[in-house]
Amino acid sequence: MKRSTIARCALAGAALAGALGSATALAQPAEQFIPLLVYRTGQFAPLGIPWADGKQDYLKLVNARDGGVNGVRLVYEECETAYDTAKGVECYERLKTRGSGASGFDPQSTGITFAISDKAPIDKVTVETMGYGLSQSVDGTVFEWNFPLLGTYWTAADSIMQHIAKQEQGSLKGKKVGLVYHDSPYGKEPIPLLQRLAQRDGFELLLYPVTAPGVEQKSTWLQVRQQRPDYILLWSAGIMTPTAIREAQATGYPREKMYGIWWSGSDHDVRDLGAAAKGYNTITIHNSSAQDRVHDDVRQQVYAKGQGTAGNQNEVGVMAHTRGMMISMLQVEAIRTAQEKFGQGKTLTPEQVRWGFENLNLTQERLDELGFGQIMRPIQTSCANHLGADWARIVQWDGKQWGEPSDWYQADQSVVGPLVKETAERYAKEKNVTPRTCEG
Repeated sequence: MKRSTIARCALAGAALAGALGSATALAQPAEQFIPLLVYRTGQFAPLGIPWADGKQDYLKLVNARDGGVNGVRLVYEECETAYDTAKGVECYERLKTRGSGASGFDPQSTGITFAISDKAPIDKVTVETMGYGLSQSVDGTVFEWNFPLLGTYWTAADSIMQHIAKQEQGSLKGKKVGLVYHDSPYGKEPIPLLQRLAQRDGFELLLYPVTAPGVEQKSTWLQVRQQRPDYILLWSAGIMTPTAIREAQATGYPREKMYGIWWSGSDHDVRDLGAAAKGYNTITIHNSSAQDRVHDDVRQQVYAKGQGTAGNQNEVGVMAHTRGMMISMLQVEAIRTAQEKFGQGKTLTPEQVRWGFENLNLTQERLDELGFGQIMRPIQTSCANHLGADWARIVQWDGKQWGEPSDWYQADQSVVGPLVKETAERYAKEKNVTPRTCEG
């Protein structure tokens, strides 16, 4: 064969190989990357493990049941923080540009949220903090990249106090209310709101900080016994929660007068205590007693195939696992919403996903379709409102299970609203942020 013929064949072969390579590349399914910051180790691991399992299980379900979001497969990577802020920032820096860019971070820590909230506007990455984080980040005009969906520590504290006031025939004047809290940004977050309520409603606020990880609380509960608050609010997580309940029992403090934040009221916090925790109350960000179709779908389409994240499928349905699924569902629906604007079946940029978070509209009909209709209430976000909704309930441990929930509460915006506005404006001034103008 002549050299010219050989050369032409080689060129043709190279062209064919290139064409096949291009076709193969084009055939690759689109993928959307979701970083998963977790703490399966450390002081809050009892809470962090089912939370992390729930987040991952829901992403697995969407891939298995739906083939992803309009054909876009969800890919994810866990990064262990051990609830350590420095490790959380390292995870953020490592994962923020993975794939086409991170589709939003759920830091699982108020401290980590504080640390990365200044970075997010520069990196243009969303920070999703369902039920925690910076309470003033409800204000979307200042916090363009933060989304404290479904509730903050200020809305939770206000709803708890509404419930307590109802037990006192509407008046808290002259009462003593204690806050036993993890001495960290997380535990300190409700204090400004409680101070404002104490001034308005005439009750005395007693503060009891507990040093991390919270396994030594004898001196705290000695103070409680001496000062005899009428009610105790508990802002704890992990081992600190059952320790507090045991110490309350040991000092004779009635558990029915204790109200934990939602991270202080998971099944693992009270299950081993049994009757010792009887009467203990917690606020929930969802209908904690409900089992919905999403739980069945996860069991059938993930665990039945041997792909479940938790070691035991009995973890499906516990409160922390359900909240993990809710967080991932909100993130997936933000991606789906953004695809409606920027193109179905396409991999989205972090900025486009942020638009989806800001334009969520999960009606009751849509929640029913997703299998969450019995678990949570509808939510709609906007440019100015990055909370969406703050429905919450109180449930009580009866010694074996969580009892019937209270009515739904929403925070009193005549108190919470001005505090959000004041602190958001202060943040904007300190950080040199120019607030956005939102239409409507």
